[in-house]
Amino acid sequence: QVQLVESGGGLGQAGGSLGLSCAASGRTFGRYTMGWFRQAPGKEREFVAATSWNGGATYYADSGKGRFTISRDNAKNMVYLQMNSLKPEDTAVYYCAAGTKPFFPSVITTATQYNYWGQGTQVTVSS
Repeated sequence: QVQLVESGGGLGQAGGSLGLSCAASGRTFGRYTMGWFRQAPGKEREFVAATSWNGGATYYADSGKGRFTISRDNAKNMVYLQMNSLKPEDTAVYYCAAGTKPFFPSVITTATQYNYWGQGTQVTVSS
């Protein structure tokens, strides 16, 4: 079992940067695909980015391509999301998730394919 705790959210300005972190418990962290999702008020939870078990593969939603970078440090049981060139539409609660399914786009972009979730961290971007 994996427990996930996000941190690093807060208030950012349009065009600025914010970095999110997700700390995972458990000795099997390195076996999991890790993803970031977000949910804005009144909207469904949507995929943001994912990284494979060793960080060798990454995948991004179109909304974050070229602006967001996902990374992980298996030695520290950490996964990160660096967000640059922030936009007001990036405002949402951001969730870290861990899953064991194969690293295929159709799978890793689907929230129900993940087994474990953090509690979320709020990101607010002002214009």
